[in-house]
Amino acid sequence: MSDTDKMNRMKELVSILSKASEAYYAKDEEIMSNYEYDKLYDELVSLETELGVTLSNSPTVKVGYAAVDELPKERHESPMLSLDKTKSREDLSSWLNGHEGILSWKLDGLTIVLTYKNGKLEKAVTRGNGEIGEVVTPNARVFSNVPLEIAFKGDLILRGEAVISYSDFEEINRKITNDADKYKNPRNLCSGSVRQLNNEITAKRNVRFIAFNLVSAVESDGSAHDFNNSRENTFRFLEKQGFEVVERKHVDENSIFEAIEYFAKKIEDYDIPSDGLVLTYEDIAYGASLGRTAKFPRHSIAFKWADETAETTLLEIEWSASRTGLINPVAIFEPVELEGTTVSRASVHNVSIVRELKLGIGDRITVYKANMIIPQIAENLTGSGNVRIPDSCPVCGGKTEIRALNEAQSLYCVNEECPAKQIKSFSQFVSREALNVDGLSEATLEKLIDCGFIKSFPDLFELEKHKENIVRLEGFGEKSYDNLISSIEKASHTTLPRLIFGLGINGIGAANAKLICKAFDYDIEKIKSAKASELAEIDGIGAVMAKSLEDFFQNERNLAVLERLLAKLDIEKPEINASGQNLAGLVFVVTGSLNSFENRNALKEVIESRGGKVTGSVTNKTTCLINNDNTSNSTKNKTAKELGIPILTEDEFVTKYLN
Repeated sequence: MSDTDKMNRMKELVSILSKASEAYYAKDEEIMSNYEYDKLYDELVSLETELGVTLSNSPTVKVGYAAVDELPKERHESPMLSLDKTKSREDLSSWLNGHEGILSWKLDGLTIVLTYKNGKLEKAVTRGNGEIGEVVTPNARVFSNVPLEIAFKGDLILRGEAVISYSDFEEINRKITNDADKYKNPRNLCSGSVRQLNNEITAKRNVRFIAFNLVSAVESDGSAHDFNNSRENTFRFLEKQGFEVVERKHVDENSIFEAIEYFAKKIEDYDIPSDGLVLTYEDIAYGASLGRTAKFPRHSIAFKWADETAETTLLEIEWSASRTGLINPVAIFEPVELEGTTVSRASVHNVSIVRELKLGIGDRITVYKANMIIPQIAENLTGSGNVRIPDSCPVCGGKTEIRALNEAQSLYCVNEECPAKQIKSFSQFVSREALNVDGLSEATLEKLIDCGFIKSFPDLFELEKHKENIVRLEGFGEKSYDNLISSIEKASHTTLPRLIFGLGINGIGAANAKLICKAFDYDIEKIKSAKASELAEIDGIGAVMAKSLEDFFQNERNLAVLERLLAKLDIEKPEINASGQNLAGLVFVVTGSLNSFENRNALKEVIESRGGKVTGSVTNKTTCLINNDNTSNSTKNKTAKELGIPILTEDEFVTKYLN
């Protein structure tokens, strides 16, 4: 390859890696695997070294990516540099050069700089591009483990990683019914949580801060705190102040191999995301004396796991359809042993990666576990490229199309009646605020849909026809079948607002359904024939929702489904006592835990039964905020106080409005 070709290749690599960095750091998206990024990065470093040229926009001299615009920005007192890295254990031992070091986790979250003055948290700033970060102080204050006040009363600056554990990540994803809305990994979730404009959302995500570096500690008299030139002493100092500090081991050239092995075993079930280790000189002064390169400080080095790879044969690409219409490619290959387990499948993520890897059935491929956990394809050694992108959906046989989302191309089913998409609508139909069919999980719905037992909502109430086949399904039996039928029978006695919400009309939530039913005297015939202009006159129903409702009931297929449903349901019509509508025109907000009522929905139903309205946020139209903890510093309490809205406890509300 000529020098010109090498220069062109270098420019190409800079472009590819910059796009990947932008997606990862600024958009919380991943368009290539860590393995592929590292491989291209190393190739770029090699070319830059060989040619003696470093482009101004090269990722080898840029750090991270620019901060987003939604949050205030601030320049760091000292640049936050990336670390040089290696995958060789021997390199780590040699790097120590006879000195002692501290080996710790390299955590995979969002780096944060905390500043304390006079013992109190003053500021929290994200890493951003290494020079300018985003101010996220309100969000840091609601991290699950950040001390708001510490014993040290001087000026303290430290760095650490905001992280969300795998177990918390899985729990949060478990509550999200739409596959497209699920988070891809803990780092993405953590990054989005820390950078929220509303710290109430951050508080719900159980974000933890784990300190990994003390930047400076200045006593009240202006002198530097004495750590006796020991990095370990800085960690112990931070622990004493109440910070959670990264797990670490004291090492030398000989003991470092044993320490690496310890972390290698622990990462197999470690609950905190980590993508390697960090080795830092124990002697602070020595590390500082080494200075820095354009991008890397010389006092520390990162160790990335040398991924265990195995060569195998690609047997097929399985195309897996989701409820959003997205069809994901999954590689099926001859089983191999990786990191102590047998693997035979790996997600390929999207069409772009299938094409980039030039995958073909029968190709020899190498596979690995990203961060020793998630199976991935590393390389295609054959590159036949014979995998055909399907033009029909594997579930319904309908037409597919390739759509570009940012830099990646993905395959979608365009059939709106695809059974894979129906699970989402059935899930809403049987949800607690709709028909409330107890015990009918998405997994069970999927089985019933796959077997063809339910194709539309009324089919749920005719499952007796399929009893013989249902009791033979995996996980079923006579008792499970009887419990299901009993739940469906109970759910058939319902209310009109529950039914309207359960139909899944675009934009119509549970609260909107109640407003609509009340406005039309709980008469389904009036609702069916209502024009958008009439619906839009209902307080709380806008023009878009009104048009959506009108369009729904003008669709003959929807009307046919509704007629079948009405024949199966016993719909209770509430008795409206005009004299009991003492809350008409009043607006309430309910927050926090309750004592007398089972939950907030129960109190909400009582308020609405008396003509009142319950909203989710405090505004100048709010009559009062109901909160048993009226001294808390929650956003709702603060807003209520600022607007002069009364904050009543549950008992005070009952006494004033319900008695």
